[in-house]
Amino acid sequence: MANQEDFFKKVVSHAKEYGFIFPSSEVYDGLAAVYDYGQLGTELKNNIKQYWWRAMVQYHENIVGIDSAIFMHPKIWKASGHVDAFNDPLIDNKDSKKRYRADVLIEDHIAKIEDKIKKECDKAAKRFGDAFDRQQFVSTNARVLEYQKKIDDIRTKFAELMNANDLAGLKQLILDLEIVCPISGTRNWTDVRQFNLMFATKMGSVIDDSDTLYLRPETAQGIFVNFLNVQKSGRMKIPFGIAQIGKAFRNEIVARQFIFRMREFEQMEMQFFVRPGTELEWFKHWKEERMRWHLALGIPAEKYRYHDHEKLAHYANAATDIEFEFPFGFKELEGIHSRTDFDLTRHSEFSGRKLQYFDAEMGEKGESYTPYVIETSIGVDRTFLAIFSHALKDETLEDGSTRTVLSLPAVLAPYKAAVLPLVKKDGLPEKAREIMDSLKYDFMLQYDEKDAIGRRYRRQDAIGTPYCITVDNDTLTDNSVTVRDRDTMKQERIPIENLRTFLFDHIKPIAVK
Repeated sequence: MANQEDFFKKVVSHAKEYGFIFPSSEVYDGLAAVYDYGQLGTELKNNIKQYWWRAMVQYHENIVGIDSAIFMHPKIWKASGHVDAFNDPLIDNKDSKKRYRADVLIEDHIAKIEDKIKKECDKAAKRFGDAFDRQQFVSTNARVLEYQKKIDDIRTKFAELMNANDLAGLKQLILDLEIVCPISGTRNWTDVRQFNLMFATKMGSVIDDSDTLYLRPETAQGIFVNFLNVQKSGRMKIPFGIAQIGKAFRNEIVARQFIFRMREFEQMEMQFFVRPGTELEWFKHWKEERMRWHLALGIPAEKYRYHDHEKLAHYANAATDIEFEFPFGFKELEGIHSRTDFDLTRHSEFSGRKLQYFDAEMGEKGESYTPYVIETSIGVDRTFLAIFSHALKDETLEDGSTRTVLSLPAVLAPYKAAVLPLVKKDGLPEKAREIMDSLKYDFMLQYDEKDAIGRRYRRQDAIGTPYCITVDNDTLTDNSVTVRDRDTMKQERIPIENLRTFLFDHIKPIAVK
């Protein structure tokens, strides 16, 4: 666990040192749980968004994208239930004066028991070697079964309490589990109470007469209220989807773990409208489709898992999370929810406008109905953290030296290649600039002539650049360059005229099949 904490600190420091992520307003001592994306972080973040947009919109004829406003009519948040029910259960420790989310304390307690199961499995795997069958071990080992029963019992009780909004019961569960404050080490807890997460602001020149508006806590409602606009203007037929990438804001009291939980964050959401009665088939489809999207990045499958919800939101009839193993354990990365017809029905009631779809294929004369919705919702920042933390590693080389490498998927890397003149003389910088100018319209490139070539290679490794193109004295006579692969460190000689084709072949958009 300590090693993982040290590694997570390295992730945070590496992100800052190399221009990926900075603490916001740092010259003023920062603003808690708010971060700025630096020059390389912006490129990586944009590439993640483009990868998602391609998979969702470009590769699907029946999904289109919109960009709705952050400010929306305040009745929208009343209709959606956010004004009355968008709360987190908070609890304070009287000794440390620190505030925690009650649900997170319980989830962290479960994670500690899961970690004990993992340790038992790791010990057994070491003992039995290749003959180890993990599935058989976890289903038969007495100690593992005991741990699993504890987890199941806690989850069942936890779901009951959350569904019943039983705040006193939540506190009692925390006491029964003997959960202590990480700071004070005591169990001197206050009562649990609810806290609304929406940021409120005012619109208008006269404050007394102005309306209270909210910074949107999710992007989904902007899709729902534009359902008819998109359906009619785009002549969309059920089933169809509307996708959106945008900022959302939540007044997280317990924001933590770097960019995993922030007050200002970005979401990639798609709402898929279907005929009532078909929603669970589509839920299964999108659950599998979204996992394929993650796995297409080349990250090992064991880093992901599904977590089906035991506590369903009041509007849902099925829900699952795709969780990722971050340096601090498995946590939610993406949610897939079957939202039924709740959202469109509520907005119809509150607006007085019928948000229905006329299906000419139903019955003899067609039929109007309120579509059901399957939602896929993923955080851009969490995806960034998952990809970045998995890619960052220290490697020991054959000569005993070490290097830090950021093994990002090539299509997501901020720079696709670096152009490096071997020395700053003999016409090499001029030739390197020529190559740079011929490729920069197709690829994000970096030019670097400072320091010895080995140090420049290390710098490009650390920022995730897949290829280094080195211009040397032979280039001036044979019109070829040395191309170095980031991951294998192998080098090959390539004619300059073939560089564009080489890069296109090796940095292809990822097609999710």
